[in-house]
Amino acid sequence: MSKITMRAKMQVNKVERFNGSDRITCNAVARSSAYPEDGSDEDNTYAKFSPSGELSLTIANPVLLGVIEPGQKFYLDFTPAAE
Repeated sequence: MSKITMRAKMQVNKVERFNGSDRITCNAVARSSAYPEDGSDEDNTYAKFSPSGELSLTIANPVLLGVIEPGQKFYLDFTPAAE
């Protein structure tokens, strides 16, 4: 099996808080205004190769409840899991 890896950059756009869990919805970073022509904005790199994507997670880890907020950005790494 070849080792394929990928990193996406996601931005939290919605947080729903429940009793004992949070549900977050993220989208791949995308152009909201013009990127610098020199490519110095890191979001430009991620948007170019992963121009769209959406992820919804329900988090029940008590340490993370109330911590993640809309507007925050996170890297999402994909690495193969052992079978």
